[in-house]
Amino acid sequence: MTPDFHRIRRLPPYVLEEVNRIKARLRADGVDIIDFGMGNPDMPTPKHIVEKMIETARDPKAGRYSASKGISGLRKAMAGYYDRRFGVKLNPDTEVIATLGSKEGFANLAQALTAPGDVIICPNPAYPIHAYGFIMAGGVIRHVNAHSPEEYLAGVSRAVKHSAPPPSVLILSYPSNPTAQCVDLDFYKDAIALARKHDMLVISDIAYSEIYFDNNPPPSVLQVEGAKDIAVEVNSLSKTYAMAGWRVGMVVGNARICAALARVKSYLDYGAYTPIQVAAAAALNGPQDCVDEIRGIYKSRRDVLVESMKRAGWDIPSPAASMFAWAPVPEQFKDAGALLFSKLLIEEAGVAVAPGVGFGEHGEGFVRVGLVENEHRIRQAARNVKKFLANADDILARHHNSVAAQ
Repeated sequence: MTPDFHRIRRLPPYVLEEVNRIKARLRADGVDIIDFGMGNPDMPTPKHIVEKMIETARDPKAGRYSASKGISGLRKAMAGYYDRRFGVKLNPDTEVIATLGSKEGFANLAQALTAPGDVIICPNPAYPIHAYGFIMAGGVIRHVNAHSPEEYLAGVSRAVKHSAPPPSVLILSYPSNPTAQCVDLDFYKDAIALARKHDMLVISDIAYSEIYFDNNPPPSVLQVEGAKDIAVEVNSLSKTYAMAGWRVGMVVGNARICAALARVKSYLDYGAYTPIQVAAAAALNGPQDCVDEIRGIYKSRRDVLVESMKRAGWDIPSPAASMFAWAPVPEQFKDAGALLFSKLLIEEAGVAVAPGVGFGEHGEGFVRVGLVENEHRIRQAARNVKKFLANADDILARHHNSVAAQ
């Protein structure tokens, strides 16, 4: 048997795939699955954005190669967004790179910044690309427990003392995927000071900057004085404008880091389809009531999820931002763990969630619940969960008997 290729060997088995396989099997058998497992927006892209893309696509020149770092109009629109939203001034020519979604931007940042053996400090649990983008680039990940932002920064200080070579990059991600944690500007001030002290660059992922509730808009790390000297921020239109499949993101901030990313990208891609970039600029420059509407839908879903699941016997903390809730495994299934709970929940209740261990070892004991089903479906899921929890002893006993018989 030929062994896996080197970079593939460095990637662990995809934990979430175990739940996905069960989901696919049940759907093939005609079972209706209420799917909270994926972070895939289900809302339509606002009409004016779609129309701008269609209008531009009619231009006979539209199908030509585009610009790898993004067309000028899009980069200017991204800089304009940062100015309006955060009061951060960016030079669209040197401090803004348009990317093929935030995930591609993050992965290619890792390629641009990482030498083999470089130590990268990463929160755990975290969105997988935060660690594995750097692992694929040859880096070494120093995982730091991120059950709270304060715990993360304290852990970073300890990790720096015990890392050889010293860490070169510090990763931040708030609002967090999967935990939905948020931070204030003082947190970013402390993080930048810590990074300066230990000569680290900072990459901040703020893909959920506009999906916030209760009038608490998240700040940007670039609002900290001098942050642009060492930091870049990764952002996205995917959630803000329900444009996930359009693949439009951005990396903004430190000019040297942006230049390195632009050079890597120039060898790898020609940029997104030009009409998509023009439409993305229209999204950023145009009326923002659609963003308010999308945010309102997520907030209503959050409230229905928390309320209906509580009545069902599952207390889920109300997230302050993002399109996820980070939910502790119900008491009846604590000993079973997040992965087995997730498998049994989909098999017995037709409800899919993402086990927390899919986001790192410190995600054990939790599951991520996506706000990607409508309110009617959320209430139906809660009814299913109520029956599931009421029969927990029988379900676990059947499972153990089945395992013992194998």
